[in-house]
Amino acid sequence: MLMYFVAFGIAFVGVFALTPLARLIALRVGALDIPEDRKVHLRETPTLGGLAIYASTLLGIGIYLAFSGHPLTTNLIGILAGATIIVAFGAADDIHTLGPLVKLFGQILAAGIPVIMGVQIQNIRIPGTPIVSLSPELSVVVSLVWIVAFMNIINLIDGLDGLAAGITCIAAFSMFYYSSQTGVGKTYVDAALISIVLAGSTLGFLRYNFYPASVFMGDSGSMLLGFLLGTATIQGVLKSIAAVALLVPVLALFIPILDTGMAIVRRGLRGTPITHADKEHIHHRLLAMGHSQRQAVLLLYFWTALFCGAGVAIKFAGKNKGFWIVFALAFVGFALTAFPRLVRGENPKGKHRASRKKTDEDVHG
Repeated sequence: MLMYFVAFGIAFVGVFALTPLARLIALRVGALDIPEDRKVHLRETPTLGGLAIYASTLLGIGIYLAFSGHPLTTNLIGILAGATIIVAFGAADDIHTLGPLVKLFGQILAAGIPVIMGVQIQNIRIPGTPIVSLSPELSVVVSLVWIVAFMNIINLIDGLDGLAAGITCIAAFSMFYYSSQTGVGKTYVDAALISIVLAGSTLGFLRYNFYPASVFMGDSGSMLLGFLLGTATIQGVLKSIAAVALLVPVLALFIPILDTGMAIVRRGLRGTPITHADKEHIHHRLLAMGHSQRQAVLLLYFWTALFCGAGVAIKFAGKNKGFWIVFALAFVGFALTAFPRLVRGENPKGKHRASRKKTDEDVHG
């Protein structure tokens, strides 16, 4: 267990030291996030922070493998190779802006490598139903969809300073705990290692990415985070046949999953392409309610931590306790959502009765 936290520390220190370099590279190559109507920030901000996250993640994994005696498994090789590909596509998008189909091709290519090398969902068990064993062909398809979905879920939630990094960090900690406590096989060790290193790199990155951010992770970072979370959940959670296995990653990323689902439905009802960006994500709604950027991000952190705690508790605390945790979670979530509206006097059209001066914190990214 000590080596896990050594790897965590290496990743944390690594990203702390490498992010300024990634920022400098972004400035040199012109990888800048330009303010526009659908975005929150007001100043041009360097991207490519994902390069620092990627490098520190490799560093943490490398140190762990060098001193723990854990072998470099085929699955881990596939995950690292896929991570390299998705960072390359993400960096190209940060610099040149790739089209949606090109990005999707990159996501499928990156996800396909670990899937081909054995990172696959072979069984699915929804609580209250029997275990469903997938055929080899269906296992490949489901695994590809799972990883690609995670990449896009994290990519879509990356709309406020520090939001994607913080949510990923919290979810990665919960995945680490689940993986390290559930099994002792090589797949569980791989998952725990990826999760704890990812937690370290994202936590260190918040030094530069939390409001007011001096650098963004860009698609090179957000797609990498989704990729690593997707592969880690397959290795460390979905390999288990426990009835609650599917609930754990879903609850851990419930906020971005909900946000993505709402965006798909919203755009579908309006007849607009799914890739069409808007300013109606959960974080945008929190800003419209009167929260500052920091308040909105911290509130979403809090919700994520509650859902992660509920997922882990359902697994380790027993069914009855888990039920009450989920119930309490729903109640708290409702209260935190409704209370600001009541206090601020927001009318049904979303306008405040009392005027409030908009500050730079409300709009700057």
